[in-house]
Amino acid sequence: MSSALRRSDGPRETGRGRVEGPPGVLRALAVFAAVRLAGVVLMVMVDAVAGRALGRSLAHRWDSVWYLHIAEHGYGTGLRITATGAVQTDWAFFPLYPWLIRALRGLLPVTAGRAGLLIAWSSAALAVCGIYAIGHHLHGRRAATALVALWAVLPQSVVLGLAYTEPLFTACAAWSLYAVLRRRWLVAGTLALLAGLARPNGIAAALAVAVAAAHEVVRQRGRASPGVLAGAFLGPLGWAAYVLWVGRRTGDLVHGYLHVQSAWNSQLDLSVGPLRFLESMPLRGSWVTYPVALAVVVAGIVSFCRLCLDRAPLPLMVFAGVLLLLVVAVSGPFSSKPRFLLPAFPLLIPPARALARAWPTGPSPRARLLCGGLTIATLLYGTYLATLASQPL
Repeated sequence: MSSALRRSDGPRETGRGRVEGPPGVLRALAVFAAVRLAGVVLMVMVDAVAGRALGRSLAHRWDSVWYLHIAEHGYGTGLRITATGAVQTDWAFFPLYPWLIRALRGLLPVTAGRAGLLIAWSSAALAVCGIYAIGHHLHGRRAATALVALWAVLPQSVVLGLAYTEPLFTACAAWSLYAVLRRRWLVAGTLALLAGLARPNGIAAALAVAVAAAHEVVRQRGRASPGVLAGAFLGPLGWAAYVLWVGRRTGDLVHGYLHVQSAWNSQLDLSVGPLRFLESMPLRGSWVTYPVALAVVVAGIVSFCRLCLDRAPLPLMVFAGVLLLLVVAVSGPFSSKPRFLLPAFPLLIPPARALARAWPTGPSPRARLLCGGLTIATLLYGTYLATLASQPL
């Protein structure tokens, strides 16, 4: 495994016994919070102008509606019949997020929507800290700050301010990967288990831990500690448990969850579905959302190639590669593919390192102006996606 895994510049204990994060994490978190808070304000303003209830776009659109329904009424209580006759059920949505919403409602006098936002925003902050810790561990403070800033201004990062599962999944996955880099295998496996309970693509975190553990066993010539094997075993349990539970409920233990997902037009077809969609894209009526989605996916592929050429740590390459493979090889709403790539933050490491090298003492005034303009453009586009676009986010 890469020598970068053996560095020890992560969180440390102070003389008073207090654990501190890597230097600069609070500044990076402040940058992220400023950008995403601006996005939330824009969405609230659009809702107000449109005469909608305050914060409706934050917690009551698209997938958020399903998660809040599950939190309030449980599984097996929500379904929708599409125009083609397909029956879409709430079993398609993994349980960790609605479980947390229900638990928080039991502790605080808040609505399900507000509980969902509190969990999503807290998870986004935890994800930023995990992403920064990985970037700092591998490449230092400047690259780590650039990594967080890039993640904050992605076109699809608007999701980080909504009642969605991407923040929760990314937080679990990022800290799981960091634990692998620090060889804390039980922590890594436990967090990968939680990531697998958060989203269908949570299997990427489990595979990253398992492959890293297998590499460690080979490196140690079969003499790896029991914790390595335990971490690899724990990782996929959350994902597998929910998939098998859905299979049992549908009467088809092995293929039941796949049948549930197929009703949502989500199935493994080795890119045939996405290519067929791209062929008809000009006829679909969106000259903004789909081209941007295509550009994001292509950029992800290019960045993954660069990540491999840079010989990034194995767990990061596996995690990003599996997420990218699922985006390319699984059919579904093409406009949602950038959102599915959002947790794949290792893809941003190459451009973050390039920025850190280009601006060793910070960006010039002209560069700051350019970055500010691009940030405003992505915030406006994200607001459009979350409040006005007719395509699924």
